Amino acid sequence: MATETIPFDASEFFADAEAQAALLTDAFESGDAAYIANALGIIAKAKGMTRVAREAGVTREALYKALSERGDPKFSTILGVAKALGLKFTVTPASGPAE
Repeated sequence: MATETIPFDASEFFADAEAQAALLTDAFESGDAAYIANALGIIAKAKGMTRVAREAGVTREALYKALSERGDPKFSTILGVAKALGLKFTVTPASGPAE
């Protein structure tokens, strides 16, 4: 007998701002561009992908593709999504000497 599975949707677990901030913090700390894009996609889906896409100035389909695990969004898309999600980026020096 085959094991029956159900689809997993991570966006269901990131409905509140605190959980979203924790996800993005972890993604940015990882330095993994794909993880960062995917984390933004999870949050965009939790907030409503159609609305976020409209406010970011891209189509819903293009946003799904750009923010997927295999996506490679333009920086302008990332900035548009961040604005649509009510986020702003700040930069702090990394700990330790610059190489």
